[in-house]
Amino acid sequence: MRILHTSDWHIGRTFHGHATLDALRGVLETLTSQVREHDVDVVVVAGDVFDSATPAATCYTLLTDTLRALADTGAQVIVTSGNHDSAARLGFQSGLLRDGIHVLTDPARIGDPITVADADGPVHFYGIPFLEPALLRATWPDARSQAAVLARAMDIVRADLAVRGGRSVAIAHCFAAGVEPTPHLERDIQQGGLDVVPLRTFAGVDYLALGHIHGRQQLAPHIRYAGAPLHYSFGEGDKPRGSWLVELDADGFAGAQWLTLPVPRRLVTLRGAFEELLTDAAHTDAEDAWVCVEYTDALPARDPLRRMQARFPHCAKVVHAPALAAASDERSYSQRVRAARSDTELVDAFLTHVRDGQGATGRERELLCDVLDERVRVEVLT
Repeated sequence: MRILHTSDWHIGRTFHGHATLDALRGVLETLTSQVREHDVDVVVVAGDVFDSATPAATCYTLLTDTLRALADTGAQVIVTSGNHDSAARLGFQSGLLRDGIHVLTDPARIGDPITVADADGPVHFYGIPFLEPALLRATWPDARSQAAVLARAMDIVRADLAVRGGRSVAIAHCFAAGVEPTPHLERDIQQGGLDVVPLRTFAGVDYLALGHIHGRQQLAPHIRYAGAPLHYSFGEGDKPRGSWLVELDADGFAGAQWLTLPVPRRLVTLRGAFEELLTDAAHTDAEDAWVCVEYTDALPARDPLRRMQARFPHCAKVVHAPALAAASDERSYSQRVRAARSDTELVDAFLTHVRDGQGATGRERELLCDVLDERVRVEVLT
């Protein structure tokens, strides 16, 4: 059996204020073509179908068009909900969907798999929607963490599988132990997001299709993340986009092949002096890319985004990142102001505060002295 594992479509997400719907539509059309080309039996979408719990009507249109196109290839399509989705909104019409499309969002149905048979017998697909411990407290009072609710869910899966027999695939949306650390992962954990689920939790299935991490990862031969089909941040720019083509034989997992998806517009991060980035011919090939600029000048530039967009029309982000950090002054701004012995030192204390430790330059000091001397002369004359 051939299974295409994808996840984290995030339909409706923007990229630094820019809509991504048209780009995502093109990528998902390519994914559909790959399903047909490789004669895929089952397409698995492991959560975060939408980017919001209240997606716009155009997001539903893209999802409907894509699910229909995938089903038209002859493949079965199995979709689960992620933490960005509203399980109720994503699953409300599941009973009305055409044959071959299955949307699994109900925790009470975890033990009811979608069964697809091939020449080697049945394969049971257990869709585990994103499980919020607080919302399951009445049902599973002792499960108070993401790891605990997934352990309970997998107990249900194994109990059902013991009765049915055959091969199995589980689909989950979580942080699994062994995930390569990323700023996104660390931020979610620090802000009280999803906790890490031990891999032993998922024992007993032939393949585990994971979602939530936006870059592909292999935690074990049969445990993988497919990542998102689009780049949704510059931090993901070096991670390929695609999906896993998974093979099951009579004995279970038999291997996986990476199918690359096109990148509608590549992402580039440029670092250097501001004026150099504006003029250096070495950056010509970035003029049609999404660009993040990190300029290293000691002082902030005036109107940096607009000026960068004059050269790089798709510059989406500009960051002031001085090459050398200014010497640290442990005093607070008010302490520096009180310590100032003259108007010149007072202005210098202000500049140091607003310019990340960079006080007045020599030329600025000359101008300050001229202005302050002129002010004194005017006060004397009046």
